[in-house]
Amino acid sequence: MKRFIQGEHRGQSTLLPESLDDYVNDTNPVRVVDVFVDELDLVKLGFESAIPADTGRPAYHPSILLKIYIYGYLNRIQSSRRLEREAQRNVELMWLTGRLMPDFKTIANFRKDNGKAIRGVCRQFVVLCQQLGLFAGSLIAIDGSKFKAFNNRDRNFTSAKLKRRMEEIEASIHRYLTALDAADQQDRPASDPNVVHLEERIAKLKAQMKELQLIETQLNESPDKQVSLTDPDARSMMTRGTGIVGYNVQTAVDTKHHLIVAHEVTNVGSDRDQLSPMAKQAREAMGTEKLSVVADRGYFKSEEILACHDAEIVAYVPKP
Repeated sequence: MKRFIQGEHRGQSTLLPESLDDYVNDTNPVRVVDVFVDELDLVKLGFESAIPADTGRPAYHPSILLKIYIYGYLNRIQSSRRLEREAQRNVELMWLTGRLMPDFKTIANFRKDNGKAIRGVCRQFVVLCQQLGLFAGSLIAIDGSKFKAFNNRDRNFTSAKLKRRMEEIEASIHRYLTALDAADQQDRPASDPNVVHLEERIAKLKAQMKELQLIETQLNESPDKQVSLTDPDARSMMTRGTGIVGYNVQTAVDTKHHLIVAHEVTNVGSDRDQLSPMAKQAREAMGTEKLSVVADRGYFKSEEILACHDAEIVAYVPKP
């Protein structure tokens, strides 16, 4: 180990800082998160349990859970289980929460039950950025990103996929019935293991066919002719040459400091109809009269560009 940087021995006694505050320097982003959340009116924003109940076990204050959620967003930690783990070992989160360690279910329920209130927090952040002069004020960029849902591809159905699945099941049933007929010609008893197995397979396939027929009814009633069984809102869409079942998240970003001005979650795979809605939403959030938007060629649609022009928004979109 000569000529290498040497570490300390694990048995060496070390004098650590006495205060947890000494571990977080003055320029750490968690200090901004702490001040920002503490200044919010969580009751007015509509957070559940912002006013404690008179009875029952005391709950975590929404500000603590909101700080954990924002910290996870800043550090790309989406899983509630990972956030629970970070709260137990991460010094920044310990400082931010006062060493409180909510379990993953509490974090997940907070995120699920306060979606509207969290969107209100995003609007308050945009207002703060305006007051601090962090927006260029006249130019934004719009783009979309595909996010995979929990819904498996096998649990998403379109007309073509449903028809193909039904044909496969019908072919399997026909194959097993042919095998049963061959067994009858060989005078095999009904208790023969092969015969019992074939009958069980046929019964199972017929049950699957009935389920697919019910899904076909839902599919015919669906406006976009798609059905997702796990996440009803998720849709099949193309991304980089492959298909995923998920969502198309539209984002409007300020070109000065790359701050998100507005966002919207859609289940439409194409970006062509999203230019004018996102531009109008961004202008409203920024509180400006004149606005120019930049987008890639996936947003090129004459009707959308005309809608931006009518709203006095200048759109720069390359023609495909």
